[in-house]
Amino acid sequence: MKTVLSIQSHVAFGYVGNRAAAFPLQRLGHDVIVVNTVQFSNHTGYGAWTGQVFTAEHIVDVIDGVAERGGIDACDAVLSGYMGDAALGQVIVETAARVKAANPRAVYCCDPVMGDVGRGFFVRPGIPDFMKAHAVPAADVVTPNQFELEFLTGRTVGSLADALDATAALRARGPRVVLVTSLTRAEAPADRIEMLVDTADGAWVVATPRLPLDPPPNGAGDAVAALFLAHYLKAFDAAAAVEQASAAIYAVFEETRRRGKRELQLIAAQDELVAPRTVFRAEKVR
Repeated sequence: MKTVLSIQSHVAFGYVGNRAAAFPLQRLGHDVIVVNTVQFSNHTGYGAWTGQVFTAEHIVDVIDGVAERGGIDACDAVLSGYMGDAALGQVIVETAARVKAANPRAVYCCDPVMGDVGRGFFVRPGIPDFMKAHAVPAADVVTPNQFELEFLTGRTVGSLADALDATAALRARGPRVVLVTSLTRAEAPADRIEMLVDTADGAWVVATPRLPLDPPPNGAGDAVAALFLAHYLKAFDAAAAVEQASAAIYAVFEETRRRGKRELQLIAAQDELVAPRTVFRAEKVR
């Protein structure tokens, strides 16, 4: 069992941010310290929501309280996602450094939530620049989607070669593992969607069927980052972690489609988070 400090958004209804990350981590045997950067009624994809973004001072206060109980010193990893505000990002990066000072083996996994293909950016001004300049270089693992990978590297990704060039450029800026959570490329079948993980030891692609989900459920990237981190912490094997993460999120998608729901069916599919019935093998591509 590892202890993960997860700092990201919270919704009362639905499964995004910490609601999509904490349960998979716990179901896979890890303890989770949850710090919420926002509290909204629901995710913003609905077009209307209530709640508020917490101030940086509030988050510092909560983290200091956790530290007083020995929680910071006990952490094996920090996971961050939707930040809500660039000032919160600075607190997160400083907290990750604080955790790593106490435990040099600790891992900072940054899900650089900023936008997506077709939607563009959906975060406040200042967050994308903060991600590029500060959060990504401080991270050990980053989990961008394809849109975020292109922004962070200033490259267009249309092929596997493009994607590998971009992930290598991103690794050169600090992270040792780059997981692209939704890769679409010209030479791949249109009915498949891929994940690509790139490390100094090699790169692997996993393809899963593209399920007809309309609208696509929010929070999948949050869940994938948590699933990948949960498995990566066990043996630091990126290829095995991406296989397990892809199989688990596919099972969640299948259950979500079967039930005709908009929100990820993490609870209904919880057994498959641990032991997915269908596993998709990773192909080494570098």
